[in-house]
Amino acid sequence: MSAVVLSSKIRKFGVEVFTGLELKKMEMERCGRKVYNLSIGTPDSPAPDEVRRALSEAADEPDAWKYALFDIPEMIQALTGHYRDRYGVSVLPEQITSVAGTQTGLTHALLVLCDPGDTILIPDPCYPGFLSSAYTAGVNAVYYPLLRENSFMPDLFSIPADAAKAAKVIVVNFPSNPIGCTVRDGFFDELVRWARANDVFVIHDGAYRDLVFDLDRGTSFLEAEGADEVGIELFSLSKSFCITGARIGFAVGNTEAVKAIRTLREHIDFGMFIPLQRAAAAALSLPKSYTDDLCGIYRKRRDVFIDGLRRVGWDADAPDGSIFCWCRLPEGYEDSEEFGDILLEKSGVLCAPGAFFGPNGRQYVRFALVEEPDILTDAVNAIKESGIL
Repeated sequence: MSAVVLSSKIRKFGVEVFTGLELKKMEMERCGRKVYNLSIGTPDSPAPDEVRRALSEAADEPDAWKYALFDIPEMIQALTGHYRDRYGVSVLPEQITSVAGTQTGLTHALLVLCDPGDTILIPDPCYPGFLSSAYTAGVNAVYYPLLRENSFMPDLFSIPADAAKAAKVIVVNFPSNPIGCTVRDGFFDELVRWARANDVFVIHDGAYRDLVFDLDRGTSFLEAEGADEVGIELFSLSKSFCITGARIGFAVGNTEAVKAIRTLREHIDFGMFIPLQRAAAAALSLPKSYTDDLCGIYRKRRDVFIDGLRRVGWDADAPDGSIFCWCRLPEGYEDSEEFGDILLEKSGVLCAPGAFFGPNGRQYVRFALVEEPDILTDAVNAIKESGIL
């Protein structure tokens, strides 16, 4: 039998970065070491009772196990209500389609918007899934920088003219993963103007949109006038409602793009399992106080962790949102992967090296706020006692 010849696409993929970190954790634990796993952003809070109950009750309905060829009206109405009540945005049903989480949604969006070889712009640093989606769609991803001296905000007008002219799509992400910065006032309006001027389609990854620490609420890209003419917003329930494994998300905005994504899904997976759609409707119908309370949990963890790092001599910046802390390497260290290995070996604290998120992340590491405050305090103490600072 001849050897299998893999596609050029799959040969671009190595071991998924967080899978690799999980393997490191397992090896440390096999050796009897205590590990503080702050690497992957999986919420530790349980899914809301209302969501679990809706899923369970729907699973008892025989018709719920058939192909879900359409998004159910109950879920669409709940999402339009969410946008209206939370953001003051009117969204029509034809501007909505479900997706299996924002990463799959991004991949599907690139498949319907781009041809192989087209260019897209992605932030540096960014979630590694952006690059994975580009590989899958066969497009060329070009980084634009997010710099600390610019408060990690994109400087759209510093993007070289040839890159802007070549780009079919620009991907933005607020609050950002890995940095945790929220969008500044007026940026989305500026982005709409830039997109029109350069004929570039906008995809806003709003996976952490509701998780903000020092604001009354997050910001939707669709609040900007004309946003639905030039782009879509990908919105995930994973982090806002602690249901990461359910893979429930939406693409919302430009009607033509949404229709194309929906058409692609019809040919790939026949839609979202109906009990998941019922669970989504229940989540989206929860009062704003639910996400406010969740923000309070992460805000407390942020304060405990960042204050603790500063107390032991690590000059760390506090994030504005998301569930992550993006920390510059301590003095004396230059390489995030090398530092991450040292940190794990000497303190048992597992983080995500910033190099995983792009070239501008090489001198940073990312910590996920996925443990209770007392565990985070223990992790800080372990760092102090390790002597690496």
